[in-house]
Amino acid sequence: MITYSFLQQYWWFLVSLLGALLVFLMFVQGANSLVFSLGRTPEERRLVMNSTGRKWELTFTTLVTFGGAFFASFPLFYSTSFGGAYWLWMIILFSFVLQAVSYEFQNKLGNLLGTRTFQSFLVFNGIVGPLLLGGAVATFFNGSNFVIDKMNLSDGLQPVISRWANASNGLDALLDPWNLIFALAVFFLARILGILYVMNNVDNEDIRSRGSVRLVGVTVPFLILFLAFLVRTLLKDGYAYDPATGVIFMEPMKYLHNLLDMWYLAVVLLIGVVLLLYAIVRTVVSKNYIQGIWPAGIGVVLVVLVLLLCAGWNNTAYYPSNVDLQSSLTIANSCSSEFTLRTMAVVSLLIPFVLAYIAYAWYALDRKKITLDELKDEEGY
Repeated sequence: MITYSFLQQYWWFLVSLLGALLVFLMFVQGANSLVFSLGRTPEERRLVMNSTGRKWELTFTTLVTFGGAFFASFPLFYSTSFGGAYWLWMIILFSFVLQAVSYEFQNKLGNLLGTRTFQSFLVFNGIVGPLLLGGAVATFFNGSNFVIDKMNLSDGLQPVISRWANASNGLDALLDPWNLIFALAVFFLARILGILYVMNNVDNEDIRSRGSVRLVGVTVPFLILFLAFLVRTLLKDGYAYDPATGVIFMEPMKYLHNLLDMWYLAVVLLIGVVLLLYAIVRTVVSKNYIQGIWPAGIGVVLVVLVLLLCAGWNNTAYYPSNVDLQSSLTIANSCSSEFTLRTMAVVSLLIPFVLAYIAYAWYALDRKKITLDELKDEEGY
């Protein structure tokens, strides 16, 4: 029989999987942030824009789906983070809306701002999107400044159970140096994926040659930042809770214990890291190898999935409060009702069919590599 506890674990897995897919799909932002570096001429920059322009909807849709899944399965997190830290999320959403507008209007007739202006907007999204999303995810391990009081539900004038403890409304996350370190790691990771994707998708030797050189330059800071964050996270005190009482407490090396207790996640983490490094190294050393986006993409999904599962599984508070420890959110105290989770679990069985359709659409779009000749035959981006 499927229990309420199993449904909570199941939905945290689905939300984590969506988050992992979102990080992978940010290769769009990574490539856009390098458009003026990979493309030296207007034609080369347009090649990069056409390449990412075929996939940007997937990233935006996954971001919205990620938020929707969190709202449906863990509504208290949604109301606390999206409602309390709204400046952080509003800037993220604004940058993605700016991205959509830029793709649509950069080459339209009567464009008063000019193509380069809209391309600069895409660079803005390529930098701000990964940085702020990385900073938001880092709070799962380092905590945020919020307070929850469920007794406020009985307040007829202001029935708000969660509130931010200061006036920054989420921007204070960027004041934590370890949040910034992880944010920068996600930013450089997006650039790695963006380079690998463009090298695979664009048939242009100059762009591929530049991409191989840039790949080394973004991989080194990524490895330094990510390894620093990972080691520090595994060794620091983590946020645990007693499943019998719901009391939240600090446990030394909690996240390391999670990996040891759930050893299969440690194996998946190792596989993911190896796949990412394999893709980078082989792309750099082999001039003819352009398929690096696939092992790298799979590796990134596996690594991010493990990190998010370690943040919520094994009796861990996935959204800690630095103001009031007992206000911290767990998958047990912040989830929807059993009926809601059970009903949505039935709907979630359609996910493999949706993924299959996305894979087919991706294949259909990428059967032919993008070339300079193609720009003469179609409007593009």
